[in-house]
Amino acid sequence: MPPYQAINQAAGLIIPEIILLATVCIMFLAGPFLVSETGKAPEGLRHRWGILSLLALAAAMFAWMKAPIMDAGAGPFRPDEFVWFVRGISLVFGMLLTLVLWDQIDDGHAAEAHACLLAILAGANFVALANDLVGVFLGLEMVSIPTYILLCLARRDWMTNEATVKYFLLSIFSSAFVLYGLSWVFGIAGTTNLTAITERIVAAPATTNLGMFRLAMVLIIAGLSFRITAVPFHFYAPDVFQGVTTSSAAMLSFVPKVVGFTALLRLLPVCFGSANFTDWMPVGAVRIVLVVLAILTMFVGNLLALRQTSIMRLLAYSSIAHAGYMLVGLTVGNASENSGVASLLFYLSMYGIMTIGLFALITAAGSFARPLRSLSDLAGLSKSHPSIALMMAICLIGLSGLPPTGGFLAKLNLFVAAWSEGTSDGRLLAIVLAINAVIAATYYLRMISSMYFEQSTVVRGPSRQPAAWIAGCVCAVATLALFAVPQPLMDAAIRALTLHG
Repeated sequence: MPPYQAINQAAGLIIPEIILLATVCIMFLAGPFLVSETGKAPEGLRHRWGILSLLALAAAMFAWMKAPIMDAGAGPFRPDEFVWFVRGISLVFGMLLTLVLWDQIDDGHAAEAHACLLAILAGANFVALANDLVGVFLGLEMVSIPTYILLCLARRDWMTNEATVKYFLLSIFSSAFVLYGLSWVFGIAGTTNLTAITERIVAAPATTNLGMFRLAMVLIIAGLSFRITAVPFHFYAPDVFQGVTTSSAAMLSFVPKVVGFTALLRLLPVCFGSANFTDWMPVGAVRIVLVVLAILTMFVGNLLALRQTSIMRLLAYSSIAHAGYMLVGLTVGNASENSGVASLLFYLSMYGIMTIGLFALITAAGSFARPLRSLSDLAGLSKSHPSIALMMAICLIGLSGLPPTGGFLAKLNLFVAAWSEGTSDGRLLAIVLAINAVIAATYYLRMISSMYFEQSTVVRGPSRQPAAWIAGCVCAVATLALFAVPQPLMDAAIRALTLHG
């Protein structure tokens, strides 16, 4: 095949990402020309960039719906059912994050902020699409680099600068782990193509020692644990969440988890010699590492969240605990009839709805000058903003895993998947998950109690961030709707496991 035909064929598989990146280029190029040398911008300019961002995401969603689902063989991209699922959640939640960001950024920096968010979403999709170790790493960095910029754009005080530097330095450290692990895989297999790596492992004689692959996987898991905020790579999260704006914290609570688990689901089965994870289950040292990570992450996240008085630090530890729940699904794999990976994907989607909704409502209840920061700021919210308090209560009940919310079904699926696996490890994980769900309910219900049963000493005006309010409303309704009608989302998660080839 001539080179230009190969390029055209590959480009045809990434139309949604091309749309996003083309919009990013337009924003970066045109944005500075609309701002004066002193940094002044026309009032309301952020609304135009927000609308352009939504239009780009809508166009990408149209292309996503029309995109082929196929086996690309040994090509650079693999647009299978898993990619279809990841694209869907990144684009849908990208719209919600755009609404949360809308009034959290000033007019002069809105173009760059929205461009960074679109680039992050495109990077998340490339991690899923990549059929090559180099492509996976480039996708990870396409997420990381715009994140550094986005964190410091919205606010320029010392807390934001400190949070950005912490995230930047630790992200580089984690990337080094991932790159070192990927270099080992390349050195052992002699190729960077994931399909070829799988074939060489399968073709290896029974006498071949594949222990080096296991060590490489441990390095990769360690590096990606930073992105999903798993213990012991979690310690940056509370400081960073506290230092950045609520829109940035909302993005950090969800998108890195999508990227981290996507990379793990792409790389782990390959290094076990499986091109598809319909019957995949981690074993040996990798299994032990995942079990320990899951248990520690759940307990550390929930127990430290109990001690917090800052909303942002509490939600950071909550995010850590939810990473532990998701690790349960990854550890169980697909050994039983109740797929742990499908339960993980369902939980990831539900977590995105509930946590982005909660951050959106925290944004809507406060203001850019005086955001809600401590638990005492929630006191009396049901009196000053009854609709926001009600929707926040729905999201908090969902995060705690109580009915009638989709969060209850998400936790139940993980519990059943772990218990029905039948091993002692699986049942231990199920018991630990149940215990931690009870612990988590304590601090979530404490937040609801503060909103409804404590008196406020501050006079609050009406919400001036309607875009964030709309995002929170959509998430609260979806949290309830997915309890009543969860099957479409669960079916999509199950179909994501069907890899072609």
